[in-house]
Amino acid sequence: MPLLILQLSETMSQETDNIYASPHQNLSDFRFDDQVAAVFPDMIKRSVPGYSHIIGCIGILAERYATNNSNIYDLGSSLGAATMSMRHRVTAPGVIMYAVDNSEAMLQRSADFLDTEDSPIPVKSICADIAELTIKNCSFAVLNFTLQFIPLDKRAETIQKIYDGMNPGGALILSEKLTMEDPALNNLLVDRHHDFKRANGYSDLEISQKRQAIERVLLPETAQAHIDRLTEAGFSTVSQWFQSFNFASFIAIK
Repeated sequence: MPLLILQLSETMSQETDNIYASPHQNLSDFRFDDQVAAVFPDMIKRSVPGYSHIIGCIGILAERYATNNSNIYDLGSSLGAATMSMRHRVTAPGVIMYAVDNSEAMLQRSADFLDTEDSPIPVKSICADIAELTIKNCSFAVLNFTLQFIPLDKRAETIQKIYDGMNPGGALILSEKLTMEDPALNNLLVDRHHDFKRANGYSDLEISQKRQAIERVLLPETAQAHIDRLTEAGFSTVSQWFQSFNFASFIAIK
C-alpha cells in the first residue's frame, strides 16, 4: 500500500515543502494554490500520520463496494492519490470515476499524472465546489481530509447530497483531522502530531506558521459529530475504522 504514495511522489515533482521555512511577515490563509500543489506529495507525507495506509485501504474498500456501471467519486481529490488507489483495485465493468476538486492547480497536476496510467477505467476531472456538486448513481465515494475545509454550516448538506446520490449498499469513506472532547487528550494528541512533524524534518517555525495559516480554514470536529451527521443523513452503518494521533477515517454504508 505505501507503494502507491511512493509512486505518486516519484512521478510528480520532487520539490520539498519549505513554504513556511522562512518567517512570513503577513501570513495569509492556507490555500491549495500552485505553490502547495508543487510540494503536496512531500507535504502530505510529512504532515498526516497514517496517510499512506488510508490511501491503500481506500482502494481495497472501493474494490469491495464498486458495482457494475456505477460512478465513484473522489471528492477533494487533490493530486489523485485516492483516485489512483481505487483505479488500481476496482475491476467492476462500466465504472466511471470522478476526481473533483476546487483547485485548478491540483486538478491539472492530477490529470497529467493519471493520463500516464494505462487503465480501462475512465477518470473525469471536475473543477467544482463539492458542496454544490450533484452526486448520482454512486456506489462508492471518498471525502479524504476534505470535509474539514468546508464551512460548518454546509457540511450536513454536503453529506446529505452524497447519501441521496448513493445507490443502496454503497459506501462513503470520510477521513478527517479530529478534535477531542477531552481537552487533556486533545492537547496530548496535538502535541504528538507536532512531534510527528518534527520527526519528519519540519522546524518549530514551520509548524507554528503552518498552524496559524491553516487553523482559519481547517475547522476540525469530534468523531461523534461526524458519526452523528452521517447517521442523521441516513447511513445505516457508521464506524470509525482507523486513527493515528488526531487523524481518523470512518466508513458509512447506505
